[in-house]
Order: sequence, then C-alpha cells, then structure tokens
Amino acid sequence: MRRLSRLLAVLAGVLFLAAPVSAHSVGSRFDAPLPLSLLFAGAGATVALTALLLAQMDGTPMRQRRLVSLPTATRGGRLAGRLLFLAAFGLALVEGVTGPSAPLSNFTTLFVWPLLLKGVALLAILGGSPWRTLSPWRTLYDGLARLEGSEIQLRPYPNLGDWPAFVGFLLVVGVAENLTQLPQRPALTAGLLAVYATVMLVGGLVFGPQWFERADALAVFYRLLGRAAPFQFEGGDLVARVPWQGCLDRLSASSVAFVVAAVYTVSFDGFVESPEYQTIYFGVRDALGLGPTVSVVLYLLGLAGFLLVFLSVTRLVGEIGDVAEPARAFAASVVPIAAAYELAHSLGYVLTYLGLLPRMVRVEAVDLLAWLPLSAYWGLQVVLIVVGHVVAVVAAHAVAERLVDGRRRALLAHAPLVVLMVGYTVLSLWIISRPVAS
Repeated sequence: MRRLSRLLAVLAGVLFLAAPVSAHSVGSRFDAPLPLSLLFAGAGATVALTALLLAQMDGTPMRQRRLVSLPTATRGGRLAGRLLFLAAFGLALVEGVTGPSAPLSNFTTLFVWPLLLKGVALLAILGGSPWRTLSPWRTLYDGLARLEGSEIQLRPYPNLGDWPAFVGFLLVVGVAENLTQLPQRPALTAGLLAVYATVMLVGGLVFGPQWFERADALAVFYRLLGRAAPFQFEGGDLVARVPWQGCLDRLSASSVAFVVAAVYTVSFDGFVESPEYQTIYFGVRDALGLGPTVSVVLYLLGLAGFLLVFLSVTRLVGEIGDVAEPARAFAASVVPIAAAYELAHSLGYVLTYLGLLPRMVRVEAVDLLAWLPLSAYWGLQVVLIVVGHVVAVVAAHAVAERLVDGRRRALLAHAPLVVLMVGYTVLSLWIISRPVAS
C-alpha cells in the first residue's frame, strides 16, 4: 500500500510540470513546456509500472475504515436533499416552458444537464450514488406508496436486467446530451425531462421499486460510478476505503455493456470537440449523404468498436487464465476509468454552471474557478485520468489473483488488460490535450 501511495505522489508531481491548456472548455491554445509525446509516454509507463509493482507484491491491498457515525444527520440530510431535488425538478418543468429561452438565463438548462446529470455523477464518484434519495420520480413513487399503505406493483419486473437503462443511457446521454441542441433549449429540455420522468414513474407503478434500480439509466450510471468512490455511507457511518474495493464483483451482461458505454460516451463527448472529429464528421456526411444523423451513426459505430475491443481482450484473458465469462468477471475493474474521466471532464463544467445559479434570484454570478489557473486545472485532469487507470489496473489484478490458479498464470492473464489500459490512458490524454500546442 505504501509503495502505491509513493507511486501516485511522484506521478502527481511529475505530471503537474506539464502545464498547458483548456480545462474550462475554452478554445485557447497553450505552449506546453513538456512535449505531449513525452507526457503520453510517461503516463502510459506509469500505468504499466503499476502492474509490474503489483507483480512483486503478495496480494492486493484492501483497506476500509469508519471515519464518523452520523445517523441523525444522515436522515435529516436525505430528507432535505429529497425535498430540494423534487422542488428543483418541478421548477425545471415550469421554467422550461415559461422562462427565458436563453440557456444561461433559464433554471431548466442550468439545473438538468450540469447539476442533475453531471453534478450527481460527481457526488457518486466521491461518496457513492445518492440517486435513490434524490431521484424525483422515486420520491413521487414513494409518496404514492405511502398513501397506498404498501409498495405499488402490478406485475414483477421482467427478466431484462439493466438493458432498459442501457438504451436510456444511449438515448439521453449519448445522443441527446452530446449530439443535439437539447442542452441549449430550455423548452425541449423540460419536455425530455417530463417524458423521462413519466416513463420512470409509470414503469415504477407497474413493476415496482425494481424498475427504478434496473431501468433508470441515471440510477444504473451513478451506481456503477459509485463503485469506485473512496468514501461510502453505510447505514449512518461514513466509511473510507481503497477505491478499487467496489470494483471486483462479477457483473451481468447488461451491466458489462453499460460500463463500456459509460467509458466510451464520456470519451466521445470530449472527442466531439476536436478538429479530428469534425474532419471525420464532414467526410462521412458528404460521402454517405446522411445529413446531421451522421453523428449518431459515428457514435454507435464507435460504441460497437469499443465493445468489440473489450470483449476481444477479455476473451484473451479468459483463454490465458481459464476464466469463465471473463467480460463479466473483469468489467467492474474498468469502472475507475469511467469515473476518473467523468470527474476530469465534467468538474469544470459543473462548477461553471453552478456559479451561474445565483442569476436565478437576480444575484451576480460567481466564477468558482477564477482562482485556479488553466494550467493547474489541466494538470489535475491529467492526474485524475492516470490515477483512474492505475486504480483500474489494481482492480483487474485483484480479480485475476482471485480467479486464476497460479501466480504466474494470473500475471499473464492480467497482461492483456494492462496493455488495453495503457492504450486507453494515452487515448484519453490525447483527447483532453487537443487544445494544447505542444
């Protein structure tokens, strides 16, 4: 454990020396004091060296510690959060229709995309998913169930796993958020929110609470991200743990697809802003004559490619280590990558829009990032991404140790995943470095 801590400390110090960039989603370019190719090589080497360090250790470090007990405060905080989010949900529906059309002046667009979607994701990454408490449709269902005197359920949830949530994630996050103008249109955002909430509430009334756990794309997304959280609330206790501890379980096939989609979608969101994507977009559009829908085609093709690569690599792992259903066995170990990239990619976005909320009560906006130089913020992004891959390597190593007979064979089985994670480290850093002039 101490060796891993030293490694991460050295990594942070080295990477912060490369101080270029565009962490606040601006289009400026910066001259990097360190060649980007050297940065990419160093980051990839750090991930690979982590695997080599683990090979010299006896077992994977696991540690959990209760920090404080807050039973009363936890109950009060949950009730306050539930009521606040329900009120914000109702206001977003009304303001989207009756409020100003400018997205930066309308509560709906300031709340739904940066805070309800991305902000809750960041909370899940840090302290586990709060969505069971905050979900407005779950709150409405619980209110109806309380009036009824028992849970409302007309029939059992069908054997669909997380597939409804997977489809919802692709439609709402993959397409609507990333590839359309919906986030800039308050009325359309309110319409989407109303439709989604209706589907969730009606589904809950028909299939019961299980519907909210398995069919709500946001619930599944936040729950997966929460697996990598360094803090968790267990009962009334706040617990600190190593971040790979929740990333060792075997997942269902639908959850495997969801994990890969989460990793891919946040990467695609960053790639869409690059000139390389624009070149591909216009080239394919002109060649096939598809019009604006070409972006959806490119998104789905990229997702298929990511799934194919992950399934191929895990199949190789399974053949080397004689692991049954290796994709299901190792998918959770990829969650720290999704969590780290989500945090790195969305933190500035969330804080920027959070600072605009005072406008809703006619108070001057606050720049929550004014104190932080762009170069330092970009350095933080780099460190987050690399640390996320390091945690993923540790998690995959722990799974391999548990499932593969023989230490040498376990290390060999781990190797293809290490290669994949090194490659994705470089790809992720390349995406966030597009505004940098090396």
